[in-house]
Amino acid sequence: MPKPIKRTPGLPTREQILDFISASPTPAGKREIARAFGLTAQDKILLKALLKDMADEGVIDSAPGRAFHKLGGLPKVTVLRIADVDDSGTAWAVPERWEAETPAPKLRVRERKQGALGVGDRILARTEEAGKGWIAHPMKTLPKGEELVLGVLRQEGATLWLQGVEKKERREFQVSDAGAAQVGDLVLAEKAGRPPRITVRVTQVLGDPFAPRSFSLIAIHKLGIPDVFSAETLEEAVRVAALPLGDKREDLRHLPIVAIDPADARDHDDAVWAAPDDDPANDGGWKAIVAIADVSFYVRPGSSLDREARRRGNSVYFPDRVVPMLPESLSAEMCSLKEGVDRAALVCHLQVGKGGALKSWRFTRAVVRIAANLAYEDAQAMVDAAMLPSRSREGLGEGPATPTPDAGLSPPPTPPAGGRGDLLQALLPLWGCWKALSKARAARAPLDLDLPERRVVLDEKGRILSVAPRERLDAHKLIEDYMIAANVAAAKALEAKKAPVMYRVHEQPSREKLVALKDYLKTYGIEFALGQVVRPKTFNQILDKVIDSDARPQIMEQVLRTQTQAYYAPANMGHFGLALGSYGHFTSPIRRYADLIVHRSLVAAYDLGPGGLTEGEAATMERIGESISMLERRAMEAERDTIDRYVAAFLSEKVGEVLETRITGVTNFGFFATVEGIGGDGLMPVRDLGGEYFRFDEASRTLVGEHSGTVFASGQKLPLRLAEANPVSGALRFEMVEGRGAAPERETRGKGPARVIKRRGRPANIRHQGKKR
Repeated sequence: MPKPIKRTPGLPTREQILDFISASPTPAGKREIARAFGLTAQDKILLKALLKDMADEGVIDSAPGRAFHKLGGLPKVTVLRIADVDDSGTAWAVPERWEAETPAPKLRVRERKQGALGVGDRILARTEEAGKGWIAHPMKTLPKGEELVLGVLRQEGATLWLQGVEKKERREFQVSDAGAAQVGDLVLAEKAGRPPRITVRVTQVLGDPFAPRSFSLIAIHKLGIPDVFSAETLEEAVRVAALPLGDKREDLRHLPIVAIDPADARDHDDAVWAAPDDDPANDGGWKAIVAIADVSFYVRPGSSLDREARRRGNSVYFPDRVVPMLPESLSAEMCSLKEGVDRAALVCHLQVGKGGALKSWRFTRAVVRIAANLAYEDAQAMVDAAMLPSRSREGLGEGPATPTPDAGLSPPPTPPAGGRGDLLQALLPLWGCWKALSKARAARAPLDLDLPERRVVLDEKGRILSVAPRERLDAHKLIEDYMIAANVAAAKALEAKKAPVMYRVHEQPSREKLVALKDYLKTYGIEFALGQVVRPKTFNQILDKVIDSDARPQIMEQVLRTQTQAYYAPANMGHFGLALGSYGHFTSPIRRYADLIVHRSLVAAYDLGPGGLTEGEAATMERIGESISMLERRAMEAERDTIDRYVAAFLSEKVGEVLETRITGVTNFGFFATVEGIGGDGLMPVRDLGGEYFRFDEASRTLVGEHSGTVFASGQKLPLRLAEANPVSGALRFEMVEGRGAAPERETRGKGPARVIKRRGRPANIRHQGKKR
């Protein structure tokens, strides 16, 4: 916790300052605060330091004119932009300048003449907080600001046009001024004029959108993802990376702790170790260690690194690059658990019963020396070769020695030899303990959706070699279960100390979504009772009833869509998908700000040294949770869109070929299909289905031929010709194989043409978020 600030009798408390800022009818700066509390010259010096501390801790923010307001709140007078006008004619505005990590608030505009303001208008307004919302009182209408569009230049005759990168953006804009941009360049352009004669002026040239490693840049610019660190932040990262680890850390360098990651991992923030437990009270059980990079030791609250990490919220991973939450001198170096070097770690010590239950846990700061960085595939191959069917847990050996708390750090102990035999001695107990953890997982029956993740493989020049689903091995499940165990232990440890927790919350599905699922399953002849108590295993039992292997992926997709979106919050609502009562992310502080918050809370609660959670952070946990949840969704959208662009680029060489596809969604204007084994979403327009009229059936969401009875429904497999693949937008377009009007024979299963899945757009991952590259 931060040291208490020394106050003179005249200096107001933080609470008094916040109350004054909130109640003041006019903008309140340092001068107004000093005058209100009658401060002396010496008090004003202390007030300046106090206000700086409150700003660094995220309690207040400054507005133009050096006035202050609560972080997440609004200045008394500010510039707003009209974002929406609802059916009643009420205008809603958002702040034009918003630098807080929380989502920008929407303000209801009180207009003297309703309908005077339109979307895009800018106003100077006085703001007022009313209940849980905000009201804007317009003072002055301002000139409209610039609106930027991201697109690619193309030429038609003597006219230049800008084609937007959005899949849904079908308009093109005439270019009034291309500047130095050339045809084919990816550019940012400023809109001008009024509908229907809107033109654009190029403001920035981003390069060739089809060049290797350009697809991620489109997502970065489109979504406004910060990808450049300030000089101050970079310098601070280098400085703190040189901090001595200190001699009060538990020394675990004698243990063969291993890090198991994807082969293309950019950082390594977790490592594991296990051995049979020699405690008689835990007969047949295990002891395990989950060692996590001690990011909180380097990234202190209120620092430049901390402000930048909170602004980013998480790292964003693309096939060709990572936009890290922390500078690479930390994320890829000093905070990365690399083989054979000493690293600072926050360690979760677990005692696991033979049935997989967590019997006890404790947290320490430690120094570790990783025995090996292994790819999932390599670890799996070694264990598969060594573990014969007759091998029993007793044959795994007693494993390395028990950790010695508070051992001295000098001289360092001799590290493991690192040969194949030594690594096997480390891996086999890990698999043994995991078998116990997997028993506990099976008993609680979490949601079991095996939806493959697409993997884009690039060569050294960034060119696409292949696009295929990622293979899921036991090694993946092993690491996932160890991470889940550590996340549960972190949440419960903080609860025991009554300390703040940033929970990963996943609430149970809403009734509306369950009703939709019931209607969907009925088309497959599967009954789903709405009155039952819904648990994760309820959905697993539904999937167990699906005998048709072709239908199973579609039903899994629909079950996933039924789930609510996971988020971060300090209030515990449980994790429905994992069937857990308390769950907080702890295992990836290099790439997730939520985990860094949990680390800081553990450091403060268990008095583990510097870098603990501050009072200011504890007071703003809800706002931080809202912010990082929003930033996580932004990252997921960026990653998904970029994969779609890579898939479209990969398929662009197959334009004109006939591909095996599966229908993923049906609308009144056509159906969407994906290429089997590769992915990508493509439209088959209804206008290209031939001369026959196709009727859209709303209830079953199918297209039905009026004369032939031909049905197009989600889940159907059919060959389609790839007519277009646009790498810039990630969009595909298909044609029928046998010419216009050709269609597959009518397909029926169960009680009807049941293949109902809307276009892609999944909720956030509801199980433990797997490790990134």
